[in-house]
Amino acid sequence: QVQLQESGGGLVQAGGSLRLSCAASGRLFNNDAMGWFRQAPGKAREFVAAILLSGESAYYADSVKGRFTISRNNAKDTVFLQMNSLKPEDTAVYYCAGRLYGIGTRSTQYPYWGQGTQVTVSS
Repeated sequence: QVQLQESGGGLVQAGGSLRLSCAASGRLFNNDAMGWFRQAPGKAREFVAAILLSGESAYYADSVKGRFTISRNNAKDTVFLQMNSLKPEDTAVYYCAGRLYGIGTRSTQYPYWGQGTQVTVSS
């Protein structure tokens, strides 16, 4: 069983930065992956970024490439999402997700989820 806890959301002006963290407890190894998804009001949950815990692979949604960076700590129990040049359209609840055995970009591939953290970008 894997449990995930996000932190770091908040209110920021357009052009600003925020760093989200996701602490994982449970059995996660190099071949496992963690990702970030987001859901804005009235919209479907969408993929943001994902990383293989070995650090060998990372994927990004086109909408955040060049602005967001996903990383993990050496202990492989915390994943970060550094968000720069934030835009009002980045406003959403951001969810951390975990899966075993490989990286994925679809929410249905991730059985483990955090409770979410709100990110609000004002114009």
